[in-house]
Amino acid sequence: MTSTAAGQPAGWTKMPTLKSFIPFLLVNIHDTIAVLTGGMPLPWLGGLGELVFIALYLATISTALDDDRHDSRTPRLLLAGLAVVTYALAVGYWNHWQMCFPLLSLATGVVLRRDTRLIAFALALLGITYGIMASLRGAHDTTGDIVAAGWGTGLAGMLAANLLNLVESNSALRATREQLAHAAVERERLRFSRDLHDLLGHTLSVMVVKAQAVRRLGPRDLDAALSQAADIEAVGRQALTEIREAVTGYRESSLATELDNARSLLEASGIAAEISQSGPPLPPQTGALLGWVVREGVTNVVRHSGASHCAIEVRGEPDRVHLEITDDGVGPAAGPEMERPRPKTGGNGLRGLAERLATAGGSLTSGPAGRRGFRLVAELPVDDEEGLAA
Repeated sequence: MTSTAAGQPAGWTKMPTLKSFIPFLLVNIHDTIAVLTGGMPLPWLGGLGELVFIALYLATISTALDDDRHDSRTPRLLLAGLAVVTYALAVGYWNHWQMCFPLLSLATGVVLRRDTRLIAFALALLGITYGIMASLRGAHDTTGDIVAAGWGTGLAGMLAANLLNLVESNSALRATREQLAHAAVERERLRFSRDLHDLLGHTLSVMVVKAQAVRRLGPRDLDAALSQAADIEAVGRQALTEIREAVTGYRESSLATELDNARSLLEASGIAAEISQSGPPLPPQTGALLGWVVREGVTNVVRHSGASHCAIEVRGEPDRVHLEITDDGVGPAAGPEMERPRPKTGGNGLRGLAERLATAGGSLTSGPAGRRGFRLVAELPVDDEEGLAA
């Protein structure tokens, strides 16, 4: 038996077809021979009854295995017809066609497999009927044999029903696993696109600002200009490392590192930076999330605000931490690299951060800060045990 990618046997996830139930018709081979050799009364009528039985048996199972027709009335009507022919042959010929009952039981299990109560009643009725008929015919000598015959008849249908239900359940489980795997891939793509947006947006902003500084300082202070150029090289190398880490999913943005980077970027952009942090040490995951907020917020200040002053405040409490970034900007700063206006409701970066914080139980809000400037506020819950461990 072959195995699937999910580690389950392929045979348990593939629905049986009509071909799987055809060999069971061989249980009537003794009576078929009697028809051909004239070993029963009115063999032509018995042969005709057998042909009708076989046709109904195949049609019943075929429609019951068809997902489009299983829930319709057709399989049950065919099953009722099959039951009538079975009882007619068994009663009419009495000593022949008794093995039609196990076949009827199989068909009943296939048709009624999803109806727990009805299938139990139908199979019990079949088993009792077959046992009584076997007793009246004297086909079995002991009560145990009679009970075994009736029990075996009902058990045939129950096994068929349980097997088909198991296959359908495994098939549904496999489909669900595939959907979950697809969703995981989509989440990973979204994570990577967010990380790439945040990384490149911030890094390119830093490089543009420092390149402007090189252009301004070059004519009058060569050493300062060379220092800024060295910073551009360092930022570029760091960006390459961060992108590699983002691809593998191992990168975490430290809050302390991002605050230092924010101060450097703001000062290089000619924006006065005021940064304060208070409260107990933060858990690594909380600090990483807030580090992304600082990176995105400061990048937006540099690119869109035209501000002269930016304040970043991190205020930690025992159960929550509050981060606020405010500036005194009035709109886009002068310069061709800042032609786009500041987003009023948050761009893709802010929306992605809001989703991340919401997943961690926090929130992210942004909007105008009074008559001038812009405010970005992030709040996150703090796990006490994790914070103490940190």
